[in-house]
Amino acid sequence: MILQTTFPGHSLWSSCSAHRLHPFLFSKRRRRSSLSYWHFNRLRPRLFAVAASENGVFTSPEIAKTFDFTSEEGIYNWWESQGYFRPNLDRGSDPFVISMPPPNVTGSLHMGHAMFVTLEDIMVRYHRMKGRPTLWLPGTDHAGIATQLVVEKMLASEGIKRVELGRDEFVNRVWEWKEKYGGTITNQIKRLGASCDWNREHFTLDEQLSRAVIEAFVRLHEKGLIYQGSYMVNWSPSLQTAVSDLEVEYHEESGTLYYIKYRVAGGSKSDYLTIATTRPETLFGDVAIAVHPEDDRYSKYINRMAIVPLTYGRHVPIISDKHVDKDFGTGVLKISPGHDHNDYNLARKLGLPILNVMNKDATLNKVAGLYCGLDRFEARKKLWADLEETGLAVKKEPHTLRVPRSQRGGEVIEPLVSKQWFVTMEPLAEKALRAVEKGDLKIIPERFEKIYNHWLSNIKDWCISRQLWWGHRIPVWYIVGKDCEEEYIVARSEDEALRKAQKKYGRDTKIYQDPDVLDTWFSSALWPFSTLGWPDESIEDFKRFYPTTMLETGHDILFFWVARMVMMGIEFTGTVPFKYVYLHGLIRDSQGRKMSKTLGNVIDPLDTIKEYGTDALRFTIALGTAGQDLNLSTERLTSNKAFTNKLWNAGKFVLQNLPSENDASAWENILSYKFDKEELLDKLPLPECWVISKLHLLIDTVTASYDKFFFGDVGRETYEFFWGDFADWYIEASKARLYHSGGDSVASVTQAVLLYVFENILKLLHPFMPFVTEELWQALPYRKEALIISPWPLTSLPRKSNSIKKFENLQALTRAIRNARAEYSVEPVKRISASIVANEEVTEYIVKEKEVLALLSRLDLQNIHFTDSPPGNADQSVHLVAGEGLEAYLPLADMIDITAEIQRLSKRLSKMQTEYDGLKARLSSPKFVEKAPEDIVRGVQEKAAETEEKITLTKNRLALLKSTVVVT
Repeated sequence: MILQTTFPGHSLWSSCSAHRLHPFLFSKRRRRSSLSYWHFNRLRPRLFAVAASENGVFTSPEIAKTFDFTSEEGIYNWWESQGYFRPNLDRGSDPFVISMPPPNVTGSLHMGHAMFVTLEDIMVRYHRMKGRPTLWLPGTDHAGIATQLVVEKMLASEGIKRVELGRDEFVNRVWEWKEKYGGTITNQIKRLGASCDWNREHFTLDEQLSRAVIEAFVRLHEKGLIYQGSYMVNWSPSLQTAVSDLEVEYHEESGTLYYIKYRVAGGSKSDYLTIATTRPETLFGDVAIAVHPEDDRYSKYINRMAIVPLTYGRHVPIISDKHVDKDFGTGVLKISPGHDHNDYNLARKLGLPILNVMNKDATLNKVAGLYCGLDRFEARKKLWADLEETGLAVKKEPHTLRVPRSQRGGEVIEPLVSKQWFVTMEPLAEKALRAVEKGDLKIIPERFEKIYNHWLSNIKDWCISRQLWWGHRIPVWYIVGKDCEEEYIVARSEDEALRKAQKKYGRDTKIYQDPDVLDTWFSSALWPFSTLGWPDESIEDFKRFYPTTMLETGHDILFFWVARMVMMGIEFTGTVPFKYVYLHGLIRDSQGRKMSKTLGNVIDPLDTIKEYGTDALRFTIALGTAGQDLNLSTERLTSNKAFTNKLWNAGKFVLQNLPSENDASAWENILSYKFDKEELLDKLPLPECWVISKLHLLIDTVTASYDKFFFGDVGRETYEFFWGDFADWYIEASKARLYHSGGDSVASVTQAVLLYVFENILKLLHPFMPFVTEELWQALPYRKEALIISPWPLTSLPRKSNSIKKFENLQALTRAIRNARAEYSVEPVKRISASIVANEEVTEYIVKEKEVLALLSRLDLQNIHFTDSPPGNADQSVHLVAGEGLEAYLPLADMIDITAEIQRLSKRLSKMQTEYDGLKARLSSPKFVEKAPEDIVRGVQEKAAETEEKITLTKNRLALLKSTVVVT
């Protein structure tokens, strides 16, 4: 079956669309035309699917009607079995290295994974084809909180609590879970075509990475950059652990604003301050009341004392501070530094005490008096009821709150002061700031450098301890019988810690390890170098592949992961861990909304792959812009699935129009054509010279875009060339020679060009669409190696700008004729005559491609006339101006039944005239013009003007037709 394509612009066949192609044009059963040499030869059977016959992996387009998505896994396994994902160190000394952002071991594939896998795989495949040794190093993260939560829920379903098992047995259960279920995300990432070196896959709790984590902790502590202290953290009451800022999500939720009276000590009944708070249960932790120094309502109370309600008369000072918002609530702020981040910072600045009223399980402690033991939300209800009873409750009103919830468990996070381990960040941040300033690190897009700089310039110390059992145990040991805050040992192992302790405190000294584990982000911060063998810098992988080239990830973790990797890389290796940071945006739904289960708009990548194929999904995702969110719609996926099919059909066409592989002389002739010298292009016919020149321009443009990480531009430019230039124009033009009666010798140059252009298109598209391009590549004859490792096209190849201009003139003429045919509803089967008027120079090259013009425009080859002046029947022809110095005249009598057309247009003119008269009557009525809404009147005026214009055009056409009848 011959490839069916459509023309760009206004289609001659109105029923056709970009994806629905008119069946008549290329049907073998179409009516024979006078151009006998354009008949479609019966195509000889081909035997090109060599790879398929050898290993059963690949299928040729000559065998399959469309690309079969189910073959993708087989292709992937074949790539991996051939070792193509491993860095080929024979290819050069400048490696391209990228570390995969390790997904959580608990995870399953979502569109965020699809985004980073697609973009990173594009980079890796491109640089692999460019001849660089490429290493894409994959792995997974142990995800402390998420994994522990999953296993605890699993145990709970069996009626088992973590504490009943004990730490060692619980950790064993987590490892069992990890071995059974932890590979799910890895297998799903493979399904996206990720060409990682899976032989180097790592897990953040691997022995090697664990050794790196301990070494990093010890070195930072030895430099005085790690310390222990009691400070405010985000606390998860159900998990009983501190959580990082990244694991806290703020949700706008409906809540209540409570107004409470705080009496002024020593004052009358009218002396009180009304405070508005969303968390009345924290009043037991109040240490001061603050008002703005310029708030005249409360200036008389500054420096006096207020009585905290329901605390048996506990007094707190009334102070002034310019940070108090006079317009929020009543303009009076209760300061509870033990339970609010802002209050905590204010209290530390002012030297106020810190008072904690809550236990680790979010119940109130003994500071709350009679409310001790109550859950925080139960205490809130009881407290308000008691305030109402004592007359201290003023009112409550609805209020929208920003509620901090755990990303993992969904519970409300409690700000609490807790003893934790911290890293001093300021000296590390200074070096990371200088790295960007000096250009050692480039962030893409550049606008994120400001965000990076702002965060590092205002960085806070990092809480690195977590009260969990799953993770890297903190390498700190305490001395039995001594104060753990004063006496502890930091060591690389328990044996080393014991030796140190016994040397300092005596041989009978006993030690025990800190029960906490390190924040998951601590091990992730070491990822680019710990995965390459650090702290052993003599390992070959470390020497060869560090520092890495690229870090690609979402812009939302620029602070929490990227900046920390930069700081740790500089600290421990002396160099920035990567040269570039590429930040992608979120994938949103077609309406621009964030995908969520609540909205029901989550798109599953695996379901998408089943319906549209991996290549269509990857191509759609890759068309975005760095740092910007991408709206994903089924329309885009459908369009790019059609693009996959278009590639497949193009491959079918190319294969079916190549000689048999057994025809050695024909192939020797085809393979002898080279297109890397300008003089060789000069010898080519115009369409061939044009398409190769356009291809060479595309290769340069696309290569430059790849190097700049402008992947959206790469996709769009290649798509437009393939569909707009190659499929819609060159393939159609090639048929004038492929089906010429002169035989195969006439067609050999066209066959060579078809093969050359198509194989280069496959190369340019391979990083985006690896599966369909490899399948097509394997079907082409004389492939010496797989597409995945084939060399990238050379740049700076010759191109003939003059030939491009000439063919564009031919295209303009073709479009003009097609549009005229469409305008006059000429049947696609009908061939018409034409007079082409052009100067001598233009005529010379148009005449040479008369067969192409006739084929593309459906002209009668025997009745195409070339002149330098209008023909004698110009006044009975449709005059077309294709460009400067190039015109055409199409005889009306050739295109339509003039008598029938006159009758049709006369009826149409009568109908339009009636409509126009009605519109003018309305506009001439003062009643309508004065009383009707202005937009209605304007609409009628516009409609009248439009109808009048149509009437004029129809009259002109009728006059032309009638004059033609008279002449005839």
